[in-house]
Amino acid sequence: MAKAFKYGIKGITGFLEPAERELLRGLFNDVISMLEPADRGKQDPLSVMIGLDMDVQEPTDRALRRLLPNAVKDDGAASLEFRQLTERSLRESKIGALRAASMDLDRDELVLTAADARHWSTALNDVRLVLAERLDIRDEADADHVHQMQDWSQAEDVESYLALVYNFTTWLQESLVQAMLQAMDPRP
Repeated sequence: MAKAFKYGIKGITGFLEPAERELLRGLFNDVISMLEPADRGKQDPLSVMIGLDMDVQEPTDRALRRLLPNAVKDDGAASLEFRQLTERSLRESKIGALRAASMDLDRDELVLTAADARHWSTALNDVRLVLAERLDIRDEADADHVHQMQDWSQAEDVESYLALVYNFTTWLQESLVQAMLQAMDPRP
């Protein structure tokens, strides 16, 4: 059974069972797959180097739109222009955090540096955003309904399983953020 992240003399530490590691590795890889752009053949090397993507469009998948939202509400043209300038680097940053967190799962002991903890926080947040969209969480009542699912033996369908996974990643992220805050506290 997983143990919450804690801040101590070694840094931020946590423990995950092998099955929990595999679950997280799968979730991280699923989100990476969502974020990796489709092969676009020949692209202008200069545009790629500076991060421009003039062919980008708003994602049609709601979960991907949650990860890569419009920057300007109710202004499609301004949002598209911002997306052309920033989406490539945003995708790369998110993928990098997900891959870094996934690589940490290969270590026997989870001991996170400050940079590792930021990668984990980003990765867990992105997984939770996708799960929240798949579970159709729109308000506090929806979230409360999902949080009521706590017993793995009662997972009878995809939605209840996703709710349990969402609750697990939420708990893990909350413990990580608490450990990160403790690490920042200047008091001995």
